[in-house]
Amino acid sequence: MSRVRTLQALFKRYRRPGDIVFACVMLAVSVFLLSQLVEQTTWRASAKLPAQPRFWPAVSLIGMTMFAALHLLGSFLSERIEGRWREVRVWFASFEYAGWFVLYALAVPYGGYLPTTLLFALLLVLRAGYRSRRILIWTALCAVGIVLVFKTFLQVKLPAGAVYEGLPDGLRLIMLNYF
Repeated sequence: MSRVRTLQALFKRYRRPGDIVFACVMLAVSVFLLSQLVEQTTWRASAKLPAQPRFWPAVSLIGMTMFAALHLLGSFLSERIEGRWREVRVWFASFEYAGWFVLYALAVPYGGYLPTTLLFALLLVLRAGYRSRRILIWTALCAVGIVLVFKTFLQVKLPAGAVYEGLPDGLRLIMLNYF
């Protein structure tokens, strides 16, 4: 069994890029949540301490704030590594796909479920870097399959597309009901 010779060796941290940014964000979030505790929870005069509605959230938020502060302190005291902002950009890149979903949800009532699903599936595949004809055809088939499963077979109620209003009556009825 090896012995640790110094306290610093015992608590040696292996930092990752973006660690200090993560520590700052976690401390800010935990301090904000702790500041909302009195406003968001109640205190009952007749209940014992562990049965108080505010007690366990307070314990968890105090612990969260304390550990976030220790994490931030450890990040400041550790050696700096390159690549912090490159890592943060990777984190924010995930928000792009949330934006795609919001645009898709906003476009469905106007473009209809089938055309919008087909368009966004192809755009996302192109955005991911796939360019081959075979991949694009499979993507289009999968998009049509998704529409058939959800709208036709499962009868999920989705908003009808405004674009369907310009179709002839028979075709419009089929598109509204099944696509």
